[in-house]
Amino acid sequence: MIPFFHLRPYRDGDETSLAKNADNYQIWRNVRDVFPHPYTLEDACQWIELCKSQTKPTVFAIDVEGEVIGAIGIVLQKDVFRKNAEIGYWLGEPFWGKGIVTEAVQEMVQYAFKHFDIHRLYAGVFEYNPASMRVLEKAGFHLEAILHQSVYKEDKLWNEHIYVKFREETKNPDKF
Repeated sequence: MIPFFHLRPYRDGDETSLAKNADNYQIWRNVRDVFPHPYTLEDACQWIELCKSQTKPTVFAIDVEGEVIGAIGIVLQKDVFRKNAEIGYWLGEPFWGKGIVTEAVQEMVQYAFKHFDIHRLYAGVFEYNPASMRVLEKAGFHLEAILHQSVYKEDKLWNEHIYVKFREETKNPDKF
């Protein structure tokens, strides 16, 4: 059974649970290097302030019983890519394998297509993260491409798997 969770904007008081759940090497190795490791309380404070400054939220905390256990968001693209957004997420390790992220991705897809003028959502997954690939597939994304040796992480080149979902593939974009 999937634990009850909800997506919500960050708020004051989230700093401790955010830092506690984000400060994990196993999370860091699956995300971009801009995600700090170690993840400190100061990092959490800066992130929350940045997210609170958005007029139309693009990033949400994944909340279980008032605790930030992860995050999900989109990055709107610009110029000729303006009809695209990249989706990204992470989840605290104690909550892995419970179906939370799959449902969170499905909710975020609904939100993104309802609130933003985009046509395409995509996600890049490092080749050694099949769990994240399964999350996206369960959420209705499909593999579009493999970018060979395009990611440099931990002093090694890795392939990046690009998953995509188009607006017309979304059953009910007005639900969220």
